[in-house]
Amino acid sequence: MPDKRPKVIVTRRLPEVVETRMRELFDVRLNETDEILSREALIEAMRDADVIVPCVTDRIDAQMLDAAGGRVKLIANYGAGVDHIDVVGAHARGVLVSNTPGVMTEDTADMALGLILAVTRRMPEGAKFMQSEDWRGWAPTAFMGQRIGGKSLGILGMGRIGRALARRATAFGMSVHYHNRTRLHPTIEADYKAQWWDSLDQMLARVDVLSINCPHTPATFHLINERRLKLMKPSAVIVNTSRGEVIDENALTRALRRGEIAGAGLDVFEHGHKVNPRLRALPNAVLLPHMGSATVEGRVEMGEKVLLNIYTFADGHRPPDMVVPDMI
Repeated sequence: MPDKRPKVIVTRRLPEVVETRMRELFDVRLNETDEILSREALIEAMRDADVIVPCVTDRIDAQMLDAAGGRVKLIANYGAGVDHIDVVGAHARGVLVSNTPGVMTEDTADMALGLILAVTRRMPEGAKFMQSEDWRGWAPTAFMGQRIGGKSLGILGMGRIGRALARRATAFGMSVHYHNRTRLHPTIEADYKAQWWDSLDQMLARVDVLSINCPHTPATFHLINERRLKLMKPSAVIVNTSRGEVIDENALTRALRRGEIAGAGLDVFEHGHKVNPRLRALPNAVLLPHMGSATVEGRVEMGEKVLLNIYTFADGHRPPDMVVPDMI
């Protein structure tokens, strides 16, 4: 590490152990209030920093990098997804981008399976009913849901998280189907007992549960739209722990209201925290506040990756988790 420590600005509060280590290693400025920085505040931060540590709530585009004046040389993202950062624009301006891949795989897969169970077994409805103090005891026809054993799971995006979910689903007796840009090697398919579908439309018509596990790119924006929702069984459910923009949220809301699909479990939303109020009101929609990676272990491990990326960069080397345009 050079004698002159890099100036690092962190845009949100991180786990205390991560912030403490940041103070030890770098000349760091933390966001003590945890308020989301405005566009202007982000530009000012980049003018004053060698390294900025943003997260998914921070949008950084090429115009902001130009306005920042060229001091910032590393965007060390706290998170695996980088669709909120103009990686191509950063690369063209000599700004490196790093992320934190891999550490949230198991946690997010747990959350996806949890949403599948919550929606199919109507758990939030039951919990809300119990909190109302109206329960008068067990009834043969109350809160009947669907068994997931024997059902078919369609995974849209069979990467790390998709495969981790497939492992869990097979343990629950589900059959696994998947749609990917490229087919997995036959030995990997055999490991997960997974059937590949070249046609997303054909897979959607076949499965009982659809899990969204692909990134948000121009090619995946509104991949699940009104037309494709109509292909699904009326008894089918959708869960999304990836990126909200993959689903046309208004079309999904209409389909749920009309009973064209049975339910949805969403941890991410098309417009961030601005969720369609009609979607919020639906009893067959389980909505969570982006909790997929929200474990103590996962968030600390994310921070450790950020620390390593910054330390390696400051030592004059390429960050181990550097993102390049060809990767997105």
